[in-house]
Amino acid sequence: MRSNADKLACRFVVALLAFLLPCPLAAQSSAPPPEQTPAEQQTSSQQQTPQPPLPNAPQPATSPAPASSSQEPSLSDLGFSAQQTQADPKLQAELNKRTEMLKIHQRLGLITLAPMAATLITGPMAKAKGRNGEPITEPSNANLDFHAALGGATAALYFTTASYAIFAPKLPNTPKHGAIRFHEALAFVHGPGMILTPILGAIAYSQEENGEKVHGIASAHGPVAIATVCAYGAAIVAVSWPIHLKLREKQ
Repeated sequence: MRSNADKLACRFVVALLAFLLPCPLAAQSSAPPPEQTPAEQQTSSQQQTPQPPLPNAPQPATSPAPASSSQEPSLSDLGFSAQQTQADPKLQAELNKRTEMLKIHQRLGLITLAPMAATLITGPMAKAKGRNGEPITEPSNANLDFHAALGGATAALYFTTASYAIFAPKLPNTPKHGAIRFHEALAFVHGPGMILTPILGAIAYSQEENGEKVHGIASAHGPVAIATVCAYGAAIVAVSWPIHLKLREKQ
């Protein structure tokens, strides 16, 4: 019994001491931080304060900011008035009409080249053979009629083709240069030639119908026709050859 009583007493004393004495860990955590010396305080403040950049230190490269769309010059800044920048419906309609008529002019011009070349080829077939004062038996009426029909078709197509270029609307302040000027200059050669060739051909045809050999001014029918075809072909090449060169450069 006494031993049990002693054990209880010892436990009571231990528990009482544990309650009365503070925990050493709690005492350490609740203790205030140690005071810093003035030298330590100055060192810590210097570490927290950002240092200014050196005067000669290279600055980091920065990418330039993209220019905003508001800085782009407008048409008014370039000197164009509001009337100049507005579309002209009348001028646009004339431009569309001119473009369409010149396209037809080009197509008919290529088509006209076929009967023109055929007329030139059949020319010797319609030439009279024989001596002066003798009956002319050649060419036959079929050759003459065929050559005359080709000549008439060529003249009709030629003047129809020319009308689309002549009556196309003219645009103001559009000077012509280069191949276009050369193309139009050749028209003063093959244009009169297309007028003279049928006239001389009709005179030659009349002489052959009367059994005569072609003579006089009618004898120039062949040379004038050859010069006309050459000038006409050169006019086509003048406006076609630069286009082919540009296409080859792009390819």
